[in-house]
Amino acid sequence: MKLYSLFLLMATATVLSPGPGVVMTLANALRFGMRGTFGGILGIAFGALVVAAISATSLGVLLATSALAFTILKFFGAAYLVYLGIRLWRAPPFKFAEQSAHEATFRRRFLEGLSLQLTNPKAIFFFLSVFPQFINPGMNYSVQFAILVLTYSSLVVVIHCAYAFFAKRAKSWLTSERGGRIVNRAAGATFVFFGAALATAKR
Repeated sequence: MKLYSLFLLMATATVLSPGPGVVMTLANALRFGMRGTFGGILGIAFGALVVAAISATSLGVLLATSALAFTILKFFGAAYLVYLGIRLWRAPPFKFAEQSAHEATFRRRFLEGLSLQLTNPKAIFFFLSVFPQFINPGMNYSVQFAILVLTYSSLVVVIHCAYAFFAKRAKSWLTSERGGRIVNRAAGATFVFFGAALATAKR
């Protein structure tokens, strides 16, 4: 499996970037504490497995047999990352608004995280346009698929737990205009960089 380190960096940037999953984790951390975030985080991680299976598996055979399809999808994925980076850079400062507290079971928070990830365009486009390009057609597809998907889902768990852990300490910074602008621009620049890296990557 080639370019695993690049995939790891791209996946980390994707999970770290502001989005509905991050907002959910921060909200749960502030409302229910660290322990109260686990249901939602695991739901988001499991949702990533489902989205990956739906989005990437069907493209495996095509990408393994068609150099043209690989090239087209590679540039599509690169263009998407650059577009996402520019949009984040130009977006208004990321703002987190604490929601009203309510009691929620682990099961309910898990289902909330799962449904959120299944409808998350960022995850869908990542697995559809970026993920398959890291599959080496000369190696066992199932093994590579499992490694990449489990890597992404593990990053979701680790990074979202880190968000939850630092939520209370970073609340004032996250809700400030300066902090929100820094988050957006850092994420935007990172996506543009990885879009360029993906466009020049070779199989």
